[in-house]
Parts: sequence; C-alpha cells; structure tokens
Amino acid sequence: MNQPLAYVHPGAKIATNVVVEPFTTIYNDVTIGAGTWIGSNVTVMEGARIGKNCRIFPGAVISAIPQDLKFEGEDSLAIIGDNTIIRECVTVNRGTKASGKTQIGNNCLIMATSHIAHDCRIGNHCILANGSVIAGHVTLGDYAILSGLVAVHQFIHIGSHALVSGGSLVRKDVPPYTKAGKEPISYIGINSIGLRRRGFLTDKIREIQNIYRILYQKNYNTTQALEIIEAEMEATKERDQIILFIKNSQRGIMKGYLSI
Repeated sequence: MNQPLAYVHPGAKIATNVVVEPFTTIYNDVTIGAGTWIGSNVTVMEGARIGKNCRIFPGAVISAIPQDLKFEGEDSLAIIGDNTIIRECVTVNRGTKASGKTQIGNNCLIMATSHIAHDCRIGNHCILANGSVIAGHVTLGDYAILSGLVAVHQFIHIGSHALVSGGSLVRKDVPPYTKAGKEPISYIGINSIGLRRRGFLTDKIREIQNIYRILYQKNYNTTQALEIIEAEMEATKERDQIILFIKNSQRGIMKGYLSI
C-alpha cells in the first residue's frame, strides 16, 4: 500500500497487498488482512478487525463507537470475516461491554446504506439488502437473508437459512429455514428455493415443511406443537435445530399469518 492521499495511522496493522484508495482514514488499533480493498472516503476506526479479501466501498464507516447511551468508552471490536463485501455508506458499530464485539462472518454481502449496530452477530454467507437496519444484540444465523429496507428490533434472533421479505419490521424471532413477511411479522412458508440452491434434497425440504405445518398450520399452541414434533418426527439435525431455536427464544417466535 502506498497511497499518499489516504491517512493510515502508524499503529494500524495492514497486510502488504491491501489497497487503500484516496481520502480514506484508518485509525490506530486496526487490523486488515491480505488482499482486501478499501475504497475511497472510507473510515475505519479503532477496534476494527477486517479479514482477507474483503471489499469495502466508498463512504462506509467501520467500527465507530456504539450509538448507545450506556457506552462508556470501553475497548471493544468490530470483526469482519474473510471475503465479505461492504457496499457504499454501510455503518458497522463496534461492541459494548455487554459482549465486547460486533461480528460479521465470512462471505457476507452487506448492501448499500445498511446499518449493523453494537454487539450483533452476523453468521457466514449472510445477505443484508439495501437499507436494512439491525439494532443492537441481534443474531443472524448462517445464510440468513434480509431483503431491502428490513428493520430488526434489538435482541432478535433470525435463524439460519431464513429469508425476511422487503420492508418488514421484525419484532419476533424468525426460526431457521423459514420465510417471514407481512405486518406483524409472520410465517409465510419455508425458504425452499434458498434451500434447493444450497443443496438440500427434496426429502429434507419436505421434512422441514412437515415440522412447520405442525407448528403453524395445525392449530396447536407452541408447547403442544413441540411435543408432537419431538414425539412423531424422526430426530435429525434440522429437527433438533428448530426445536432448540424455539425453546431458547427470549422474545418469542413469529406467529402464523392470519388474513384479517
């Protein structure tokens, strides 16, 4: 890297083949891995840990302090995994003393103007479409997708392979493998197209569908549905993942869609 129009603090640890474009500012206590490209007018602040082969586009601000009045200046991190793309004007805040870090996994795509708040956990292969905003302490499982202009309440958990439709306000947890939409946020099926693209076989997709039919379409309450699923469905990784997700939900899971 040899870019006289960018400012890089001497304490930053940057691999030799990182490209930093003009008018970018990189603060102290920053690490950037090999092969990463940092576009112009990007700000990378203290506590950023950026992996290998990432692409960060103009106007992004990485590892700014949390927008949380309880933050007291404690040391914390914003960690971005390998091969992740951060598009224009994305903001990623670092963690607070609650967990010490905000973390984005490998191979993610965070589209323009999205916001990821403090203490969030974003899994691998996740996509946040344009204008998605995530409040603090949110968790996204691997391969979760937020369509454009989705807003996620703090402390929400969105399961792996879940898809949230555009413009949704997510106030309840979204279980794995499902599609969520409507207002209030509701179950609208499983993410069968996404599952097929990722190599799930027809029998496995049918198994997941049958689990959610019991949960959402048989007029059982959640406790009853889980008892039936555990008693009647064969124990598999997917079944157990769904059951564990629902049992561990702190805010409660989304409901089935009712046409009113």
